[in-house]
Amino acid sequence: MPANWTKRIIGAALLVAIAGGLAWFAWPRPVLVDLATVAKGPIEVTADDDGKTRVRHVYTVSAPIAGKVLRISHPLGEHGPSLHVGDEVIANQTVVALMQPTLPGFIDARSRDQLQAEVLAADAAIQQQEAEVQRIEAALEFFRTEFQRAQTLLRTQSVSAQAFDKAKFEVASNEAALASAKAQVEMRRAVRTSLAARLMDPANAAPSAEPMCCIRVLAPASGRVLKIIQDSETTVLPGTPLVDIGNPLDLEVVADLLSTDAVQIKVGAPARIDNWGGQPIKGRVVRVDPAGFLKVSALGIEEQRVRVTIDFTDPPEAWASLGHDYRVIVHVSTWSAEDALTVPVSALFRTGEQWAVFTDENGRAKMTLVQIGHRNGRMAEIWSGLAAGDRVVLHPSDRIADGIRIAPRDAE
Repeated sequence: MPANWTKRIIGAALLVAIAGGLAWFAWPRPVLVDLATVAKGPIEVTADDDGKTRVRHVYTVSAPIAGKVLRISHPLGEHGPSLHVGDEVIANQTVVALMQPTLPGFIDARSRDQLQAEVLAADAAIQQQEAEVQRIEAALEFFRTEFQRAQTLLRTQSVSAQAFDKAKFEVASNEAALASAKAQVEMRRAVRTSLAARLMDPANAAPSAEPMCCIRVLAPASGRVLKIIQDSETTVLPGTPLVDIGNPLDLEVVADLLSTDAVQIKVGAPARIDNWGGQPIKGRVVRVDPAGFLKVSALGIEEQRVRVTIDFTDPPEAWASLGHDYRVIVHVSTWSAEDALTVPVSALFRTGEQWAVFTDENGRAKMTLVQIGHRNGRMAEIWSGLAAGDRVVLHPSDRIADGIRIAPRDAE
């Protein structure tokens, strides 16, 4: 009899244990969540975008004339200015480029035959004019002899005054004709030289490599060479850019911000520059362009952008490693407060047309409607619905509902 009672008690105990285990497994456990405490503190709203540095005043040196520009950067020992990117230049002293005259162009067969014929015609014209000079010289010699004879006869009254004056006139007239004929010879020789020059072979017409034959292009301002636009030797037209010169310590930052952000930015607004490879740099806005422009984003979206210019407020030692056209990230302040009630943006979610959060009420989630003001990528300003010290659920999932049990994840 006692043995039966013992078996019954053991069986009942097993049933109770199994039932308790099933109840324990079936009992809803609290959902593990990340919690954050609502607190007062500083908050800042910024307009963030890519930017780049640039030298404030860049001088582009251009070719003053059409001609052949010699190679600007080359190994030592060759003729030329030997200029490289980063070299220091002095205004109106440093030679940044040397230019030579261009070589004559090639002549086709038809033009060459025509020019050769014109040269032969010029030679014949020279011979003709030289013969005319000889004729006038012979006539002048005759009239000079006649004039001398008239002078002798005039002393003995053997010739009339009219005959004497005529002999004198013939001498003066032929002297003038001789001078004109000689000038014609020189003119025809010059024409012949011009025609012969047009027949010159470009291979035999290369200009001298001496510096005196070249035009020296000087640096317009002191600074450093930022870019050599035309490095190789080539023939250029007037106004062709050759070299960019600027002062690397005279830097500013430009960023093309969305027009919706730019309208909230004021001149003098503080800015922060980072993601350039060093510590964040402080700056301030010095100019917001009054006109925008269309820019297509990397995703192919057309956006209206406005250029914003920022000056550094930190000393040059903080950004001395930056150079011209370096990429940076700018954060321009559009609003800030030193003592605002804030909550992480990751705790907010939409319910209808309102914002809400889940708060921790003695281990249970409670949905609370809130009104928010300014916000940035991390924090949001709370106008109503929460108080300092409240704890809110971060990143609420679909497992979180009003009244459900919750527990901090770090308390596991």
